[in-house]
Amino acid sequence: MKNIPEVKLGLVAVSRDCFIVSLSRDRRSAFAAEVRAKGTEIYESQIVVENEKDALAAVSDVKAAGCNALIVFLGNFGPETPETLIAKYFDGPVMYVAAAEESGDNLINGRGDAYCGMLNCSYNLGLRKLKAYIPEYPVGTASELAAMALDFVPLARAIIGLKGLKIITFGPRPQDFFACNAPIKALYDIGVEVEENSELDLLVSYREHEGDARIEDIVKDMAAELGIKGNTYPELLPRMAQFELTLLDWAENHRGAREYVAFADKCWPAFPSQFGFEPCYVNSRLASRGIPVACEVDIYGALSEFIGACITGYPVTLLDINNTVPRDIYEEGIQGKFPYKLTDTFMGFHCGNTPFCCLCDGALNYQIIQNRLLENGGEPDITRGTLEGDIRPGDITFFRLQTTPDTKLQAYIAEGEVLPVSTKSFGGIGIFAIEEMGRFYRHVLIRKRYPHHGAVAFSHCASTLWALFDYLGIEDVSYNRKAGNLYPGENPFVR
Repeated sequence: MKNIPEVKLGLVAVSRDCFIVSLSRDRRSAFAAEVRAKGTEIYESQIVVENEKDALAAVSDVKAAGCNALIVFLGNFGPETPETLIAKYFDGPVMYVAAAEESGDNLINGRGDAYCGMLNCSYNLGLRKLKAYIPEYPVGTASELAAMALDFVPLARAIIGLKGLKIITFGPRPQDFFACNAPIKALYDIGVEVEENSELDLLVSYREHEGDARIEDIVKDMAAELGIKGNTYPELLPRMAQFELTLLDWAENHRGAREYVAFADKCWPAFPSQFGFEPCYVNSRLASRGIPVACEVDIYGALSEFIGACITGYPVTLLDINNTVPRDIYEEGIQGKFPYKLTDTFMGFHCGNTPFCCLCDGALNYQIIQNRLLENGGEPDITRGTLEGDIRPGDITFFRLQTTPDTKLQAYIAEGEVLPVSTKSFGGIGIFAIEEMGRFYRHVLIRKRYPHHGAVAFSHCASTLWALFDYLGIEDVSYNRKAGNLYPGENPFVR
């Protein structure tokens, strides 16, 4: 995966001057050793922070070591002002955790009172309006804290990624897709830059890449990825390779001061007639490298996909919450085999933008709907270029970060799975199962007016997404509630 940050963790211990400093120092060393034992490298600053000058020195130390994410460790009660100033002066995500007491045999000189110190730390962070991540239960032994450190890494990766992200768009949005239209002001609130371009700009750049010497190598790479079975239109590959180069060069030439890029492109109705193919397969290939290309100029879809890529370190996709599962498919392939009601299931679909590695038997195909509109349902030419196949079964997290028309950010998260059941349909598509999806669909997606696009991460990562949205200050985060736990406004009398 490229285009997502690499996290280098730093660890700084703090100590209140009326406590024994060796308590923090020794506990820090044990903490760092446990992190390394779990396979993650961490830079252990030898400066124990007791005062404000120590805080500045520690921040300089971890920065010099290349750290871009930091754990502040209360080995004892900790100095309230210096420990929180670390978050002020360190340019990156910071997590605060505290040491649990080790033994009932050492509660005189060995008692650290960090449980108490975390309260004062939290108060002082709030007093200074400083952002920091505090785990659900931030006090533990060295081994327990090491597990928290590992959980912090994907969260830190997403925070760093958003800070360095530019979303590049080629629009405007297709007619009647106002659902994906949302004000971009909220993106600046969370530190994301946007560059908006015309579809004509993209076409001009594409034509300038005609005959590019690099096309041949990309064609070979595409053919190797697709294999003999999936490469159904080998003569189409040079056109798509030319487009892939166009996007990659645009990203490189337009990232500016930003380190990471995502795209939100208009892909119909004019695209196939002017470019000579559908862009879906190319979009899938960029997504597999951590460069999401959201369909239909869905800016917040691209944002959500990038977040998912940062958190999981794995390709993601963007799908329509598309259609119900027919009862005969449910009864034949799901009922009695999986613990889901019919209304817990739905089909997630898009034309063909899901990465090859996330599909079963993926292959190049043509966009049936566009073929009807643009080629009168005849032999496909310009509507070729989708990557189709059933989405591979396994755990997923369906989520979206979105802004309301009045620019208030909101989000939803739901964990579930893709079932190993044939869809009997077209596109990049899968049968998804999420507990109590029917109620979630009505009382979150419809009631809160979310668009039909949702980002899909191919693992259960809701806990980290929740922590990220909380860190970003998003107050309205919805999830799929269990049966009996009513949503606001849900009719309690429906049987």
